[in-house]
Order: sequence, then C-alpha cells, then structure tokens
Amino acid sequence: MDITDAPAVVFFAPVVRRLEEAGHAVTLTARRFAGADLVLRRYGLGGLLTIRHRGGGLGARAVGLANRTAQLLGSAASGRCDVAAGSHASDFVFTAWTLAIPQMTFLDPDRLGRGNLVNVRLVDEVAVPEAVPVAGLTGMGVTRSKLFRYPGFKEEYYLHDSQPDPDALTRLGVPRRHVVGVVRPAAPPSRAASDAAALRDEATLVRLLIGLAGRRNLTLVVAARDHEQRRRLLGLGLPDVLVPDGLTDAVGVLAAADFVVGLGGAMLREAAALGTPAYTLSTSADPVEASLLGDGRLRRIVGPDDIALRKKDRRTAVSVPRDPWLFADRLLRLERRRARRARLGRLVREAAEEPRPPF
Repeated sequence: MDITDAPAVVFFAPVVRRLEEAGHAVTLTARRFAGADLVLRRYGLGGLLTIRHRGGGLGARAVGLANRTAQLLGSAASGRCDVAAGSHASDFVFTAWTLAIPQMTFLDPDRLGRGNLVNVRLVDEVAVPEAVPVAGLTGMGVTRSKLFRYPGFKEEYYLHDSQPDPDALTRLGVPRRHVVGVVRPAAPPSRAASDAAALRDEATLVRLLIGLAGRRNLTLVVAARDHEQRRRLLGLGLPDVLVPDGLTDAVGVLAAADFVVGLGGAMLREAAALGTPAYTLSTSADPVEASLLGDGRLRRIVGPDDIALRKKDRRTAVSVPRDPWLFADRLLRLERRRARRARLGRLVREAAEEPRPPF
C-alpha cells in the first residue's frame, strides 16, 4: 500500500488496521514528502520510506519517477505481494504493473486530469466516489469494467473510527457559551499553483475574519496552513480570533465547532461528515463538493452575513457510517480474482500440454 502524502496516511490507516485484524500482512511504502513519515509514526504505522519528492520541475519529476520506481521494484521483487493499492502515484503504478501485481488506485475528485491518463490504463481497478460522473472517467480511459464507484466520500470512511474529544475547544481556552467557528485559509502562495490566486484567496478569508471578529459571544479558530501564514494572521490583531500553532486535535475541534468556513477542501468535507455546518467561499466545486452543496450539507456564501451565527443543533444528523472494510474487502476480492485467473490459466496450459490421441 503506497502513501503519497500525509492525507493518504489518514485515509489508508483504518484500511490497514482492518486487513491486519483479518490476518493479512500489509507493507507500506511512503515518500518523505508533506510530513507523511511523521504522520505514519503518529498513527503507529511503519513503512518503507523512499526518496524525497523531487519538486515541480519536469526534469526533476522525471528523475524522481525513475529513481523511486527502481527503489520500489527492488523492494517489491524481494517479497511476495498479492495486491496493491495507492493514490495514483505513477512510480507505484508502474512498479505494480511491471511485477504483474493486481492493483487498485484511488482517484481524488479534485485531481482528475491528464496526469492520470496513463495510470488508469495500467491499473486493474479505479476507485472514485459515486458523485464523480462516469462520463468524465471514461473520457480519461477508465473502462466500466475496472471502475469501482463507492458511496459517500473518503472523509466519511476515515472518520468512521474517530472519537472526537468533547473538550477540544475548552483546551484551546474557548468559553463554552460562545458560538465557535473554524476558519480554514487557502494554501499559502509558496505552495499553490498560482501565487496570484493564492494571495486573492487568502485576502478573501481575511475580509471574512475582519467581518466576523469582535461579534458578541463569537470565537473564531483559524487553522493556519503554516507558520508564516499563522504569523500574518496573528499580525491582524483581531479580537476573539485564535490561531493555534497547529491543531493537534483537528477532528475534535471540527466536531465541537458550530460552523466551519473555507474555500473548499478536505476540512469542509470532514465538517460535513461530522455533522457540523460547513460554508464555502469558493465559486467552484469538485464533484463531491457539488453533491454536498446539492443536499445542503455544504453552503456557498459571499460574506460573513451569510453564516448562521448560532450554536449548532447537537441533534444534527451525522453522515451514514461508512466502514473502511469496504475497501479492504474490495482489495481482497481483487486478489482472489487474480488467483482464479491464475488457476484457470494453469489448467489451460496443462490441458494444452497433455498428449493428444492420434487421429
């Protein structure tokens, strides 16, 4: 099972646990990228750490692809692997395909693009949420026979086992009587594809903060992306706005908050999965977010006055529980299909090798 970044650890961890509880051995491979190795340790998972991410340049990516593929081939060839799963990393896909290991790749709804045109043709199954239109996938080269459309969305599955801390906000010093909003800024310019767009998105969130800060019995908790962004937001000096140095219990804070606002992304989907009202300032939406907008679990706003500043109804229905065993079972079925094909092929070869009676 391949780990490409920290969010992949969060998603695959419960799948790994279920496979191991069922008596199966799981080997993890992970790049030293985006804190994946640190999150693996936090989840108590070990793995084969491969080379660091080479960066965004085409030449650097090509070198990184070749080097990591060679490293994965060397490690996988020395053991026995019956099935593979990952998040559409090309080096991992090429490795499993070269070694004829049946594999499933998970496509993220917000990353459907030309970069997957080759990968989806090499894997045995492509897993996507049901909200992703089939037409767009077949246009990428995903045949219906290899398409696995699962109900709900990733966040519902990896939050299935979570036990949010009811005192998460108290630990941050938030008064219990206050309405609490969590604000998730956009990725800072240095980590975004377009610096101009990132600056514009951050400015949009700053205007929202200024419009909300100081309102009676309202506390805002800002989940800054990095230390530099945190420094800029603290520099605004806004009243009743907390910018913690990293949210050590983000799930507990989201579950206890009365609303969450951002510009799309995983934190808004996590809020929806936990039953917390979620708002987006983004004018665009990936297929999952479009589905959440359609059923009212995510709402689009243009300013602070569009947010309902009241305590959350604790009876708000949380998403239907989505057990990650669904993915573990699917991987085991994929391996069994390969085993049946191998047995059938062996029988065909044996039949072909039997001496034929003379005419």
